[in-house]
Amino acid sequence: MYNSKIYYCMGVNLDETEKAIKSQSLKTVEYVGEATGARTGCGGCHVDIQEILDRVNS
Repeated sequence: MYNSKIYYCMGVNLDETEKAIKSQSLKTVEYVGEATGARTGCGGCHVDIQEILDRVNS
């Protein structure tokens, strides 16, 4: 599950998202979208990205 695609529109996986948040000190869903492409398709993953941000940045 760790590397599974969680944002199907753009093919971004959880590992890529977490690495981007950590390495770039991302704090918002918008910045995660700019860095990874997640959230730039249908936008349906907005809540998921926020949950990952909250967990990684806690």
